[in-house]
Amino acid sequence: MKKVWLALAGMILAFSASAAQITDGKQYTTLDKPVQGEPQVLEFFSFYCPHCYQFEQVWHIPANVKKKLPEGTKMTKYHVEFLGPLGKQLTQAWAVAISLGVQDKITAPMFEAVQKTQTVQSVADIRQVFIDAGVKAEEYDAAWNSFVVKSLVAQQEKAAADLQLQGVPAMFVNGKYAINMQGMDTSSMDKFVQEYADTVKFLVEKK
Repeated sequence: MKKVWLALAGMILAFSASAAQITDGKQYTTLDKPVQGEPQVLEFFSFYCPHCYQFEQVWHIPANVKKKLPEGTKMTKYHVEFLGPLGKQLTQAWAVAISLGVQDKITAPMFEAVQKTQTVQSVADIRQVFIDAGVKAEEYDAAWNSFVVKSLVAQQEKAAADLQLQGVPAMFVNGKYAINMQGMDTSSMDKFVQEYADTVKFLVEKK
């Protein structure tokens, strides 16, 4: 019995030590001016950003974060318009994806088209990526200038401004905490990804 307890105590201590290592100023920073009403977990990205491609498609950090989050936690992803010649149009296209619920269908092919094949050179090319991914042309066209999409574009722009976003990829929790990748363990990709996911979970549960 004593052995079982010692093992259990060891596990609790190990967990406490690990949790204690997530500290303000290291893996995250508390914002000087918290922003009310932001999504619980908010990620900013750009299809033009090579690091965002790695973050999403190679390291699968958002997917790993999602797995660790308490049930019912909402994760939101916004596009920024300050990168690339079609940054504003891609932000609008991302609003279309949100309104149609096709973000998962669009993400990989749009990254591919913007960064790998560089076949996105116009608004028509953006539209084609959606159609090739299985979105009906008439649905895309109806959404493009809709009130919902205009509202979503404004929402993305306002969140970036309110949170004083400096660059991407970036993740915020409850409009109060910014994840700091520079403060994480980079000795291996697995450790980095897990620490990133653990930090987001820790902040979501932080009272």
